[in-house]
Amino acid sequence: MNMLKVGDKVPDFKGIDQDGNEVSYQDFAGKKLVVFFYPKASTPGCTAEACDLRDNENALKAQGYHLVGVSADSVKRQKNFAEKNNLPFPLLADESHAILNAFGVWGPKKFMGREFDGIHRTTFIIDENGMITDVIEKVKTKEHAKQILEK
Repeated sequence: MNMLKVGDKVPDFKGIDQDGNEVSYQDFAGKKLVVFFYPKASTPGCTAEACDLRDNENALKAQGYHLVGVSADSVKRQKNFAEKNNLPFPLLADESHAILNAFGVWGPKKFMGREFDGIHRTTFIIDENGMITDVIEKVKTKEHAKQILEK
């Protein structure tokens, strides 16, 4: 696993969101972007994180940020997650792991004593020039927006 770091250029990613639309980095070129990776839609931690970002969307937008969530879930699962929680930002279904691998967030994890490959909950903050200005690896799911806004 070779995770992107501060100072790296963001990869030119693209994926399909919960509504079946293609979303790419180019859609946000020249804008500040927050790309948050989460392990699985509709699980407690991921729901807390996404809802915290939803509840603080106006504060994030006031700082110029656009949001995109990414997980390995299917489009259908992302749609259910977005609708159930009234999430106003694109959630990309990366079943092929192309985006996950490009950012370096897919790899070995340990949970309750067992090892497996999965998504490392990580958020990348990207400036208007496409450079990564911050990487949040220790995401606090219930106050993630605050972590982003304090950067």
